[in-house]
Amino acid sequence: MSSAFFRVVWRELRAAFGSPVAYIVTVIFLTVTGWFFFTPFFLNGRADLREFFRLLPMTLGLVVPAVTMRVFAEEFSTGSYEVLTTLPMTRFDVLLGKFTGSLLFILLMLVPTLAYPIIVATLGDLDPGPVVGGYLGTILLAALYCSVGLFASALTKNQIVAFIIGLALCAFLVLIDKVLFFIPPSLTGVLQYLGADYHFGNVAKGVIDSRDVVYFLSATFVGLYATNLVVERRI
Repeated sequence: MSSAFFRVVWRELRAAFGSPVAYIVTVIFLTVTGWFFFTPFFLNGRADLREFFRLLPMTLGLVVPAVTMRVFAEEFSTGSYEVLTTLPMTRFDVLLGKFTGSLLFILLMLVPTLAYPIIVATLGDLDPGPVVGGYLGTILLAALYCSVGLFASALTKNQIVAFIIGLALCAFLVLIDKVLFFIPPSLTGVLQYLGADYHFGNVAKGVIDSRDVVYFLSATFVGLYATNLVVERRI
């Protein structure tokens, strides 16, 4: 990677940590996941993180668009993106740097949740397989959502509109496999494959299937490619 890429990554991380929205979103995320994880945990008496990972596709689908909504929308509204393009860096450096910076912020936001498996392991016999698979799936899911969030942010100069579009797209990826009973049987296989929650659920079980990994990587690539096309049309 070029030095320009790392400069963009650092720039995005500084912007994220300098925004009060990011801290508000992080506190809300940790509070919600902590509450909905520990409440059934003590009631069910199971030493696993099943409930935590079950909620992640929906909670991340709310959080990631809030973090990424400003990435391009703010640049376009202030005109700073035009200045950015005059610097000695390629559009690939800018796009990949913004994506990596956003993803790193999300992953840093998830670091405190590592306390959950530590606590569970002290209270019972925790199976490490689903935990490792769950966090691997979380990284892949966060990458996909970040690419979707960047695409939504590139569509508009308004951050609120970008958040709504990103939220709608993430909700589609989470819920598409939940409405298969409305769909003709000939299409259920295709629509189930499009569901991020379906693939995340497979990985979170601790069974790493190449088809699930390929889905996340290819869907993330499509999101970034679509973002690049939108940005090219706007400049």
